[in-house]
Amino acid sequence: MNALEYIKKVPKAELHLHIEGSFEPELMFEIAQRNKIEIPYSSIGELKKAYQFGNLQDFLDIYYAGANVLIHEQDFYDLTMAYFKHCAEENIVHTEIMFDPQTHTKRGVAFSTVINGIQRAREDAERQYGISSLLIMSYLRHLSEEDAFETLQQSLPFRHLIKSVGLDSSEKGNPPSKFRKVFEASVKEGYIPVAHAGEEGPAEYICEALDLLKVARIDHGNNCLTDPKLVERLVEEKMALTVCPLSNTALRNVDDIKNHPLKKMLDLGLQVTVNSDDPAYFGGYLTQNYISCIEALDLSLEQVKQLVRNSFQYSFLPEEMKEKFLAQL
Repeated sequence: MNALEYIKKVPKAELHLHIEGSFEPELMFEIAQRNKIEIPYSSIGELKKAYQFGNLQDFLDIYYAGANVLIHEQDFYDLTMAYFKHCAEENIVHTEIMFDPQTHTKRGVAFSTVINGIQRAREDAERQYGISSLLIMSYLRHLSEEDAFETLQQSLPFRHLIKSVGLDSSEKGNPPSKFRKVFEASVKEGYIPVAHAGEEGPAEYICEALDLLKVARIDHGNNCLTDPKLVERLVEEKMALTVCPLSNTALRNVDDIKNHPLKKMLDLGLQVTVNSDDPAYFGGYLTQNYISCIEALDLSLEQVKQLVRNSFQYSFLPEEMKEKFLAQL
């Protein structure tokens, strides 16, 4: 069996997926009409054309515009269930889903509306498709730490549904150190810390995420390669990086998938995983990210197997569940 055949069939896990970033244009139009909300595009085709980005900020602008149509619990259910249907088609058996409460609470949508819609879909996906999932609540780094504290408070009645806290949105100029206190408080509440670092930001942001936020995983982390000492440390500490190849090319962090550092990261001994980030916007769900890398970087079957193993190994599942999934491989 070659690497391409293998990746299409094998059970997979995804550790870096923003549920708001799985919002397909067709569903966005449907929910906008249902909720009688104007969006600045006259057709699905026009909206798809807008999914061409020069950088992270270009993408975030349209991402937040799309999120505006999500108002009711049913909207969040439909959004999440659409992603789980993709998971079922691609044999994704475990997924760790990030959601951005502030994107919605800032518009007057209640925290409970967001999480109850997502949670109902999680329960249905487990029942219908046997898909296991965990939730990562992300703080928006372009907002203040005070805002993040407010979100932490809002989350507490639902803490039994949330496994982890993350940090996403505009990275440049918003270092991890800005959120040190809220991460300390989040860990006290039992949440596992993760953070986007070294996507557009420098290697120093990865160091801050490790030293100040005490993260258990780095989301993206590509820019660690500019600092050999940091690479050594990440290898030594077996710190997983949730790499998102098609996202990196869509946002121009990597000019061409052929130049993606994924293979180099594997060769250096970094614990990397492959993920889709915001698949509706970046041209592919999880399997397509693998396929693009296999083709462009000539990944071997053994390397692909390692990436798939890593995605279970570095998940936040209990050990016995990890063992169960790894045995299936």
